[in-house]
This record gives sequence, C-alpha cells and structure tokens, in this order.
Amino acid sequence: MSATEQTREAASYSAKWQERFAFFDAHGAPNSPTYKPALKQLPFGKKILVNANIIAFFFGPIYLFVLGLWKKNLALIGIIVAVSIVIDILFGLAGMITPHPVDVGIGFATNILYALSTNYAYYLKERKGEQGWNPFKGMRW
Repeated sequence: MSATEQTREAASYSAKWQERFAFFDAHGAPNSPTYKPALKQLPFGKKILVNANIIAFFFGPIYLFVLGLWKKNLALIGIIVAVSIVIDILFGLAGMITPHPVDVGIGFATNILYALSTNYAYYLKERKGEQGWNPFKGMRW
C-alpha cells in the first residue's frame, strides 16, 4: 500500500476499523487456517475488537444499513423471520404459545449473529469490493 493510500485510509476509517482491516489483511477470513492461531495470540480486548462488533450486537439491523451492508442485512432479517415463523408454527402445533425464554433466546442468538458477522462483512465490502447476499461468507462455524 502506498503512502497516499495509507493516508486516505487513515482519514476515512477509524482506528478500530483500520486495526480490524489490518488483521484480516494479514490473517485472512475467520475460516482460514491462520486466523484462529493469530487471534489466540491477541490480548482479550483485541480479540473482541477483531472478532465481534459491539455496536452491531445492540443495533444490528440499523448498523448494517448504516455501513451499507443492506443485502447481508436483508438476508439476516429473512433468516430471523423464517426461524421465528417455524418456531411459532411448531409451538402452535403443540397447542402452546411460544414461551418468553425461547423468544429471548432467539433475540440473543440474532444479536450474536450480527456481532460476529459484521466486521468481516464490512471488510469484504470495503477492501475486496464484495457486496453479496451471504452474511456468513468466510465465517467459521
């Protein structure tokens, strides 16, 4: 990367995003063989910085639209709606309403999905120019 490109990047991204991007540039996607060992070498705070996005955990659907990840956001919303409908149907067939703890669990799982997938999805959009529909591209599960 040339000096002018580095200067332009420093002006357009916060230090957090620059650090995340540098880690992904050096170690690849979360499903690459070098990612996990490199992540283990980081201190706890840096692991969280690279691996999860706290803003996306709390404001996922809004934050992904703000970042310009609308395709991935619509895909995640579709998955959430589909899972919710299936669970409601299953409980309905059993003659029950969906218990509150199940709803809370689905909400928490949704927040985790947003938190874990946002950083790499934004990296793909900004650095690789990839803007696909798969919100889990490159993720390890």
